[in-house]
Amino acid sequence: MGKTKVVQQVGSQTCTLKTKHDFNWLEQMGDVFAVFDQQDSGNISFGVQTSVGRKFVKYAGAETLYYEGERNDAIKRLNESVAVYKDLTHPTLVHLNQHFETAHGYALVFDWVEGECLHSHWSFPPPEKYTHSDSPFYKFKQLPIEKRIEVLTAIFDFHKHVERQGYVAIDFYDGSILYDFLTNTTTICDIDVYSKKPYINEMGRMWGSSRFMSPEEFVRGAVIDERTNVYTMGAAAFVLLGGEKDRSLAKWEASERYTKSL
Repeated sequence: MGKTKVVQQVGSQTCTLKTKHDFNWLEQMGDVFAVFDQQDSGNISFGVQTSVGRKFVKYAGAETLYYEGERNDAIKRLNESVAVYKDLTHPTLVHLNQHFETAHGYALVFDWVEGECLHSHWSFPPPEKYTHSDSPFYKFKQLPIEKRIEVLTAIFDFHKHVERQGYVAIDFYDGSILYDFLTNTTTICDIDVYSKKPYINEMGRMWGSSRFMSPEEFVRGAVIDERTNVYTMGAAAFVLLGGEKDRSLAKWEASERYTKSL
């Protein structure tokens, strides 16, 4: 049997959920001009034009279509992520403006960032991600190597900050990278489950894409620490400059000179 779907009007847009939800609080913020309702995290997000500019609103509390967990767990995770965004404030990270409880959930309000997600899975699932001319990842891989190294350097700089703050990068992947092709600006988003060290894997397979995950992120009881951060950054380099899971020299696109500059 297919999933139960409810198509609901939110401002001038529609969203698809399992059950109808009260978004009056959102519509009072301004005009909803974008909806992101297909994530499996338990969150639904919106672009809202407010009186002080465009904002990105991430919300937990609605019964989203692809989330299989408990609604209250999604609310708790999003609430707890506020401390993460505050602790890891950085020029490359999306800026959290405010956060608040609603009658049925919790909302985080960020500055709106221009750019395209490098893992737009729902619009360009593999193999289209790698081949379609409109795919952000495909467009990114066509950029000069110098531009892509700038992006990787920005990612490294942010994660040096993550390490200095005593955190581990959990669930970082190319879906956490926004790139503005007009301004060549990199923004990191969606760091909700980054966690303070020491951190023990209590899940077995943790959240994330296997293309970025270290061996210990698959082992219950394993320690997740600075070695995990290093592995994740190495994996990011192979995704942006090489052959993703094919980590052979033949697939590596940067010259020795550029590699040494990283």
